[in-house]
Amino acid sequence: MPLHTISIEHFLHHSQERVLLDVRTPGEFEQGHIPGALNLPLFTNEERAEVGTLYKQDSPEKAFRHGIEIAGKKMGWYIDTALLMAPNKKITLHCWRGGKRSGSMAWLLDMAGFDVELIQGGYKAYRGYVHHYFETRTPHFIVVGGMTGSGKTYVLGELKQLGEQVIDLEDLAHHKGSAFGALGLAPQPTQEQFENDLFEVYRKLDKSKRIFIESESRKVGRCIIPEPIFTAMQSNIYITYDCSMEQRINHLVEQYGQFSIAELEASFNKIIKRLGYDRHKAAIEALHENNLGAAARIALLFYDKAYAHSVSINPAPHKWHLTETETDTRLIAQHIINSCNAFEQTNNV
Repeated sequence: MPLHTISIEHFLHHSQERVLLDVRTPGEFEQGHIPGALNLPLFTNEERAEVGTLYKQDSPEKAFRHGIEIAGKKMGWYIDTALLMAPNKKITLHCWRGGKRSGSMAWLLDMAGFDVELIQGGYKAYRGYVHHYFETRTPHFIVVGGMTGSGKTYVLGELKQLGEQVIDLEDLAHHKGSAFGALGLAPQPTQEQFENDLFEVYRKLDKSKRIFIESESRKVGRCIIPEPIFTAMQSNIYITYDCSMEQRINHLVEQYGQFSIAELEASFNKIIKRLGYDRHKAAIEALHENNLGAAARIALLFYDKAYAHSVSINPAPHKWHLTETETDTRLIAQHIINSCNAFEQTNNV
């Protein structure tokens, strides 16, 4: 009985009832995988290296036989592990190109009574689909900006609670975009995984309706925003809002005050050239005196200058600035929504 193969498009639209099993090595899986996939590796990293070496240095036949020897000893483990991962026995499989690895595992699990689907083209086809999707879908982004410490992440959260579509790039990148941005967060994903995770959020949004996204430079930590997304972020509406210096300092102290002096000092050391020696020294002294507010004020001398420059060069055709007297992030979010509604009504958007 021939194996049932499906396209990436079919998988993305009909994957809810199935468990996705990625049979590539743990190293390949860690580099990047389809969100929600579980790793059931046919080979370990070392075993795949052995097979690959035989393929290149000896012959495809010897590589194939060695692969069979490795996999043959683990057939029971494959079946038992797949059953733990998918108790309902409904699975979708893939490897790198939908070739021998996933085909072999699909044959085995099919024989063991699993309902098996095989993704045509494998993970390579998925990655091609991700890139094509970013390039061909035109979003209606509304970018929300504000000076460091103005609580933009909280405002985005409130926008989502109020029913708006939101993409949180910093959450996806596990980084807040500054020298202090990695503190308290999980390690950043690889660039490949960042794109996959962004796609998973983006594909589920209605592109005909507005999508709020926080203003970011092209890089969020070490993760790079895909070019089509970054271009779209600069092509529509850019909203900035004010908070007082004291409000921003309070936000920063609340956000970063939980970290050790050593961690904060290490972050300040990353911007020593931009702050200047004297300001950097003053910031470190403030940290050791437990005067976090003073240290935050010094950091803002650099970040406010950088922010002003980024606003001045942003090419968005519609730039608005809201002067906020509110400290409640929900009220700020509601003001942003009201401004967007008024603009859309006036311009029949």
